[in-house]
Amino acid sequence: MNLPNKLTMARIIMVPIVVIVYLCIPTTIGVVDRRSGLALRDILTFLIFAVASITDLLDGRIARKNHLITSFGKFADPIADKLLVNTLLIMMAATGQANLIAVLLMTARDLIVDGLRMVAAQHGRVVSAGIYGKCKTVLQMIALCVLLLRNWPFALIGIPMGSILLWLATLMSLYSGYIYFVKLKKYVLESM
Repeated sequence: MNLPNKLTMARIIMVPIVVIVYLCIPTTIGVVDRRSGLALRDILTFLIFAVASITDLLDGRIARKNHLITSFGKFADPIADKLLVNTLLIMMAATGQANLIAVLLMTARDLIVDGLRMVAAQHGRVVSAGIYGKCKTVLQMIALCVLLLRNWPFALIGIPMGSILLWLATLMSLYSGYIYFVKLKKYVLESM
């Protein structure tokens, strides 16, 4: 269990903490900005999510720099990302803070890509995240940060930046899913 893998595990452990904070603190407590509705719950969830997102950046850099890339890391890192991001996306869609269609599209893409990875693994191939998948995750994390902060400071000038970023993340998600499918379709189609 090297440092990058410990950071990945820390990110997984932060998922239930994000859920508890987001679901258990009422939005009426500690309202910071009445115009946007920014409240204590949003700020605390944002801080935990931001720390978890930074661990994603660090674990990859440390693993590559120190040649600590492992099969466990290739497997667990994308799962940790998806657990963190998709859990928050689903909660935010349920509370109306994120667009449901965008969340459903990204979740469906993740399920399909995970299925492709499982089929590839049965053929002895561990598939790490590609550049487009990483871009998708970064866009999702930035969009979630803006959405968690209730579109602040963009709300002050009337730009729905959180929604814009969420849809950009959705487009990148679908494109990266297509890339994975093209790359791994031979494993799926050979058994048809």
